[in-house]
Amino acid sequence: MAEIKFEIKETAGVLSESAKGWKKELSVISWNDKEPKYDLRDWDSEHKKMGKGITLSIEELRKLKEILNEMEL
Repeated sequence: MAEIKFEIKETAGVLSESAKGWKKELSVISWNDKEPKYDLRDWDSEHKKMGKGITLSIEELRKLKEILNEMEL
């Protein structure tokens, strides 16, 4: 299995932190030397291990923002 390369270009913010120190972060990440995208997932404190997440283009992130703005929370 090929190794997945990633480079965290920017961390936009931390949504939460677990008791074990893992943080759910919204970041801008380049996966396998491709164009950076927005990414939401859990990371260990050293950003070496990650949980499952979701990667979004800027258009998808804008649409998600629209949806969230319309929700009554």
